[in-house]
Amino acid sequence: MIKNAILDPGDQFHIGIVAADFEATVARLTEVLGYEWGPEVGGPVTVDRPGGAAVDLDLRCVYSITVPRLEVVRSIANTLWDPAGEAGVHHIGYWSDDVAADTAALVEHGYLAEATRPGAQGGLFFAFLRSADGFRVELVDRAAESGLSRCWAAPEGVA
Repeated sequence: MIKNAILDPGDQFHIGIVAADFEATVARLTEVLGYEWGPEVGGPVTVDRPGGAAVDLDLRCVYSITVPRLEVVRSIANTLWDPAGEAGVHHIGYWSDDVAADTAALVEHGYLAEATRPGAQGGLFFAFLRSADGFRVELVDRAAESGLSRCWAAPEGVA
């Protein structure tokens, strides 16, 4: 790791894609690039927006079993999860041992916090931040790693 870097490249665990047509995107990534997928996960979640405004969303995604790991997220109109005609990488996801501290460090470096979700222990469970040039980072509490890893485990009976 580069000395004084905020995030460690070894903590990067997925590349996120927001899809206006979820099923077609997953099918195309399978057909063209050979990706295989775990189950679709997610559901109702409340996230905090800048200024303290909370919003309730139905946030759903699928993670690839294949690596490098991809996450395809169902588009949500009028939110940061709305591709608005853009295609490609939406965010790079990183594990974080302290989402609040890493968020603060990124904000000090010019990133804007777009959405956060409180964690069970009073800290942050996840945060989405965007740089001035549009590069988006998702920080996820490392405590979620064991639970999320089930999303990309090969289905039973598949070697």
